[in-house]
Amino acid sequence: MNKTSFFKPFLVSASLLLTVPALADEDLAVKITPSLASVDVIHDGQKVTIMRDQNQKATVNADFAKTSRKCPPFCIQPSKLAPGVETIGELEVLHYLKRMAQGDESILVIDSRTPNWVKKGTIPGSVNIPWTRLNPAKGASPIDIAEILTEQFNVKEQEGLWDFRDARTLVLFCNGMWCGQSPNNIKNLLRIGYPADKIKWYRGGMQNWSNLGLTVVK
Repeated sequence: MNKTSFFKPFLVSASLLLTVPALADEDLAVKITPSLASVDVIHDGQKVTIMRDQNQKATVNADFAKTSRKCPPFCIQPSKLAPGVETIGELEVLHYLKRMAQGDESILVIDSRTPNWVKKGTIPGSVNIPWTRLNPAKGASPIDIAEILTEQFNVKEQEGLWDFRDARTLVLFCNGMWCGQSPNNIKNLLRIGYPADKIKWYRGGMQNWSNLGLTVVK
């Protein structure tokens, strides 16, 4: 087997973002819902079309094929993480991403995973804020956390207190229902006083996103 034939499947897979989005929605055989074929979002300043893999013989990504991981730390998460925090699915994530792409700056979709996981692929339109950056037990200083709150979450500081009235709605995810990284971010935000109704949790994370064949970016 020559190098070209060995790498061909990977080249085809990597080119999907460049070739398939050029198709008209009515040409897509595998849609998101009967009335929704794709969603355009902005990732790192570039337009990306989120859609499902059109290869109907595609199988599960090997990174998410494991059924069993050591617990702890990879334990099954509850369906409801904390009072007031809404657990959402893929369609709701797409809704928030679409609103962001249309200029709604009141929302931020956050990949809570460590960079080594993010490099393998993430949800287009998300930003990476690793769980360690909001966790004092992992070395996050009050100054570091304050910078994230004010510069990325639009939280105001007033006379030594946090003002969350104009804080962004945060949509957090990690690897899936066995991953504790986004739950850790959420719990630390709640301890700070972040309003629970401004936190949304995509429990299925990258495992469900990938298993549904939805677009990822590296």
